[in-house]
Amino acid sequence: MKNPFSFFIFAFKQLLSLLQTVNYKLENNMGKLEQYGILQAKENWQLSPDQLIKISVEKEDGVISSQGALSINTGEFTGRSPKDRFIVQDAITKDVVWWDGSVNIPFDSQKFDALYDKVTAHLSGKELYVRDGFACSDPRHRVKIRTVTEFAWSSLFAYNMFIRPTASELENFGQTDWLILNAPTFMADSSVDGTRQHNFSILNFTRKIALIGGSGYTGEMKKGIFSALNLTLPTFENTLPMHCSANVGEKGDTAMFFGLSGTGKTTLSADPNRKLIGDDEHGWTQDNTIFNFEGGCYAKVIDISAEKEPDIFAAIKHGALLENVVFEKDSNNVDYTDESITQNTRVSYPIDFIQNIQEGSLGINPTNIFFLTYDAFGVLPPISKLKPNQAAYHFISGYTSKVAGTEAGVTEPQTTFSACYGAAFMPLHPGKYAKMLSEKISATGVNVWLVNTGLNGRGERMSLSNTRALITAALEGKLNEVEFETSKFFGVAIPTSCQGIPSELLMPSNSWESQEAFKEKATQLANAFKNNFKKFEANTDPEIIAGGPII
Repeated sequence: MKNPFSFFIFAFKQLLSLLQTVNYKLENNMGKLEQYGILQAKENWQLSPDQLIKISVEKEDGVISSQGALSINTGEFTGRSPKDRFIVQDAITKDVVWWDGSVNIPFDSQKFDALYDKVTAHLSGKELYVRDGFACSDPRHRVKIRTVTEFAWSSLFAYNMFIRPTASELENFGQTDWLILNAPTFMADSSVDGTRQHNFSILNFTRKIALIGGSGYTGEMKKGIFSALNLTLPTFENTLPMHCSANVGEKGDTAMFFGLSGTGKTTLSADPNRKLIGDDEHGWTQDNTIFNFEGGCYAKVIDISAEKEPDIFAAIKHGALLENVVFEKDSNNVDYTDESITQNTRVSYPIDFIQNIQEGSLGINPTNIFFLTYDAFGVLPPISKLKPNQAAYHFISGYTSKVAGTEAGVTEPQTTFSACYGAAFMPLHPGKYAKMLSEKISATGVNVWLVNTGLNGRGERMSLSNTRALITAALEGKLNEVEFETSKFFGVAIPTSCQGIPSELLMPSNSWESQEAFKEKATQLANAFKNNFKKFEANTDPEIIAGGPII
């Protein structure tokens, strides 16, 4: 009989060999940052969430909330700074980027090189956190990303938000496609460095670097890569990038939800009867595959509760990262209603913290698209159907409203337009994305719906339960069986009935006491659409222009 302990001895030797191999790889990671000009740094590679959380707490950079999530404060900046986002003007970008001067701001390549050297000198000698990950769940479009951060919690954000490689993929990671250098404590000298002020987020497509300084807001990292993909995918891979969430029904039908912050994009795509592909960034390929760019979710948590948004609330647990929330007095219980730091309180977490997710973050057979808008003037219907050219028009427009309190100085509702529902991340002319979308809508026959999640004529917010019911009816094809009425102001088709919804709620004019007041506001909004669209007309197909308001 063989020695009964031989198996355990063999297993122990194998484990010892594995540990030695892992240790060797960790040791050989030391000094790797020198290739980027970062010298004598203490390099922490691929630390686990537990390790990053422990370090953050020990360094007093964060605390653990009662739900188990790490809570941190991002400092001066609690949101993106669009005016401080730049793109290096070079051979790749010069004739491709839409240099509008407000969203896509050019940056001199020599200034970038000098600023990069200053940032790497600033990072040299520091303790840094390095993480490798992917963007794009479709392997045909996969992008390899390396993040180098000053704070452990920034690396936790990268772990949560980018696609996490397997051990084998890490071992064979090879050359990265994009490098993110994140240096919140570095302050630029605008008079020398070419920036607007001390913070900046700069994309260099020749060097494949996203350089971030002066801001601890984590969203700058994910949106930097999103912006890069918004140039490369349509330009070189004939794939439409989209600022949208997406989910899949039981029959394999895919739905996409476009919308700016506060319109319900994350909330409405988290449907217990449908599997979530992703909540923010997706691509639409030539063969009609919808794929997630990310490996996690980044949700607003202002006023969140287990009753209002159970899936997101349940994801706020160990491993999640809370940003800029406020605790109740003398406790670690988060007061999600407290907006004293910012209304833009956030949580990031791996997508598998949501139970009902689509395996592989891929979808096919796109059948419905929802454009979500917060109309603060109460003139857009709760739901309406768009023709392909109308869809392209509204896509380019990207309408929503700023409401009182969301920004300093905003005391009355203000119309705001963000092209393609994400202008701050779109390097190309909006007409390019809209043309691709319009062609895909026509080719697939996908239904496009405009959904008002904002106010009615009485100043009341649209009921979430009613909005969900209308979207469900559209997803199930029930709205294809009803009659529609054409809006006299916007030309969109408004359903006259929907099972379970009082018909009077479907017509926006019904919520107004004065029909004259309704017409005045509707005309005002229609004209705002037209005035906004003037800057796009020179590079937009006339058929798309015809999809606008009809007054």
